[in-house]
Amino acid sequence: MKILQLQGAIALFATLATASAAGQGNAAPLEFNYGYPTADHVNLYVAQDLHLFEKVGLKPKFFTFQSGAPLLAALKSESLDVITTGLGIAFALGQNIPLKILYWIANDSQGEGLVVASDSKVKSYHDIGQAQKIGAASGTCAQVALYLMAKKVGVEYSKLNVVNIPAPLFRNSFKSNSIDAGIAWSPYSVQLNNEGYKVVNWDTDYTPPGGDCPRTTAVRPAFAKAHPEIGLKLLQVDAMAAEAVAKNPQLAIDALGKRLGLSPADAKGTIERTYLHRPTIAEQLDPASPYTMTVKDKGLAFQLELATQVLFETKSIPAPVSKEVINDSIDAEPLKQFAASSKGKQ
Repeated sequence: MKILQLQGAIALFATLATASAAGQGNAAPLEFNYGYPTADHVNLYVAQDLHLFEKVGLKPKFFTFQSGAPLLAALKSESLDVITTGLGIAFALGQNIPLKILYWIANDSQGEGLVVASDSKVKSYHDIGQAQKIGAASGTCAQVALYLMAKKVGVEYSKLNVVNIPAPLFRNSFKSNSIDAGIAWSPYSVQLNNEGYKVVNWDTDYTPPGGDCPRTTAVRPAFAKAHPEIGLKLLQVDAMAAEAVAKNPQLAIDALGKRLGLSPADAKGTIERTYLHRPTIAEQLDPASPYTMTVKDKGLAFQLELATQVLFETKSIPAPVSKEVINDSIDAEPLKQFAASSKGKQ
């Protein structure tokens, strides 16, 4: 039922987006700089391939980053207006870089998991204390997940032998016996699993409900103030891309294959694991949802607060980000506008 409702909503949102585009007339498109780290951003890539931004009067210039540090530097210099990223947002807030988070792109906890070598003593997350060396990149959702996993099974995180290795390097690390377990995010979790390095648990097995690895789209407050239509337009683009993928899933497979060098099987698995389970508009507006953006101590606000507390405990950041800063950074108004507009068209 949820899938049918989602498909209906996607179609409706796409109709709205097309109608909005038709109303643009001869107005000059809004130009802006859009930055994101290399990841499985399905709708973003499909929107690029199908020129969907242009259909709602937007003209983004895209900048891709291999890691969070240069993205943060670009944000700090105000070289970027819009970003899509994971916990990089938490680091930005911790560095007093102002942002307004507009909506979820994905719940990356769905695609991140505990990967083990075939001969590892670790058969599930309950055995994490038996791992010899665990790969988990510092300052990422992987580190947060490992900390929460250890806490859940009563193992001191400081007692674990954690190696600061990012997921793209796990294959070689497994082959050289540098690690026997690791926390890998998508698409690498799916890729490793397809190669025989088994994902024995996903993050959602040992993190709070909804996980703790939000991937969201955010905008500079000054840019949003100057262009208050930007949030709604970005949501319209996302809806059109989602409709296109629903009609032709090959678009998503091709987009990930081209950007990330994935095989069709790995791309398809990544889409099924993460993209198809991304938070819906309704879930983001539902006060009771683990993805809500409307309640100050739940949903996205809770996940960001917990993640920054863990990153502080693991010495990845000098201090956790305050509740006040986190709540001030979340702006659900574009989501509400989008939902209200779609309801009015029903």
